[in-house]
Amino acid sequence: MLTKTFLHKATAAAALLASANAAPIFKLGPRALSFDYSNEKVRGVNLGGWFVLEPWITPSIFEGGAAVDEYTYTQALGKDEASSKLTQHWNTWITQDDFNQIAGAGLNHVRIPIGYWALAPLDQDPYVQGQLPILDRAIDWARSAGLKVMLDLHGAPGSQNGFDNSGRYGSVDWQQGDTVTQTMDAIRALAERYASQTDVVTSIELLNEPLGPSLDLAGVKDFYYDGWGTVRDSNDDTVVVIHDAFQDFENYWNGFMTADAGVNNVMLDTHQYQIFDSGQLTQSSSAHVSAACGLGGKLANTDKWTIVGEWTGAQTDCAKYLNGFGKGARYDGTFSGSSYIGSCDGKYTGTVADLSSDDKSNIRHFIEAQLDAYERGTGWVFWTWKTESAPEWDMQDLLAEGVFPQPLTSRQYPGQCG
Repeated sequence: MLTKTFLHKATAAAALLASANAAPIFKLGPRALSFDYSNEKVRGVNLGGWFVLEPWITPSIFEGGAAVDEYTYTQALGKDEASSKLTQHWNTWITQDDFNQIAGAGLNHVRIPIGYWALAPLDQDPYVQGQLPILDRAIDWARSAGLKVMLDLHGAPGSQNGFDNSGRYGSVDWQQGDTVTQTMDAIRALAERYASQTDVVTSIELLNEPLGPSLDLAGVKDFYYDGWGTVRDSNDDTVVVIHDAFQDFENYWNGFMTADAGVNNVMLDTHQYQIFDSGQLTQSSSAHVSAACGLGGKLANTDKWTIVGEWTGAQTDCAKYLNGFGKGARYDGTFSGSSYIGSCDGKYTGTVADLSSDDKSNIRHFIEAQLDAYERGTGWVFWTWKTESAPEWDMQDLLAEGVFPQPLTSRQYPGQCG
């Protein structure tokens, strides 16, 4: 019996062939894109905590309440109050000035997370809307600043990973019931809305961080093919970005959705953090650097465009609420079941200027190594542009204090990756 995946491939190939036969010009490949992903490097930053709340990025929004994510935040406040407060946040957290600063730092991309509830809300959800007119402005700001935009569906119905950054912390219920179809509705809305703006919106990520070990991976692959087709219904050339679902980005995904399968302009996104288990946290700074450098060869060996779409300068999980609202850090032993490794002084909350000289040096070493390694692939997108009080993660503050390289190719510690 033919598998669904085979049928997706065959259908995609046939559709592309039919298009080529019917049209005098066949739009395929990077020539039709406004960014050359084959020959230029993505150097970008995520605009986290803007349209999808995360307690550790903006702890002030969550202080004094019991909410742990955007779902429970809007549920607790009710539609009217939540709409008022979030509209204020959306209008002030990121502005044209941020886009100008990002471009001024030599970056060429921003990745903008958005939840399904902004695009295809469900009647039973407490979420509020109003994000899209501001996202429209953001596209204009990016155009004015000369930046490209990757739109990232960061939260799916049922939650694709159970993380608070999916909109709803808890169980992983994506792939249950109608959730995949509902997710496709959000992708279609996103693709249709920005189909004519490929001078800026060069890529759409189908889904952020689906938790592969908790999902049917064959179903994830089917979803990726269907998502590619949904984007192609609106635009022939927009890059379709797929996340590695926490599988090996080289060995697992090589051979999937290549040109041989009849699809075009597919990019793989992998997220690289070295802080979410105690074993990694006990590593020395030089071991973190070595681990980052070791990714370079793997990135160079992928068979499709591959970016590291999230990464950080952090070598600890100290940032307040990073592991969830009200939860501590593994690094200082305040997270349930963990043991003390080191102090979070200056890293729990604060500014880059207040970090110790050793911390600043370690972060700079680590960032430089990651820049060198990740540019052996298609490039990188740092997480995140700004926070209220998480210095290891705050690119705006790291730039201001000379910890993030300026220009981006400047190296205080050259040759770390050989």
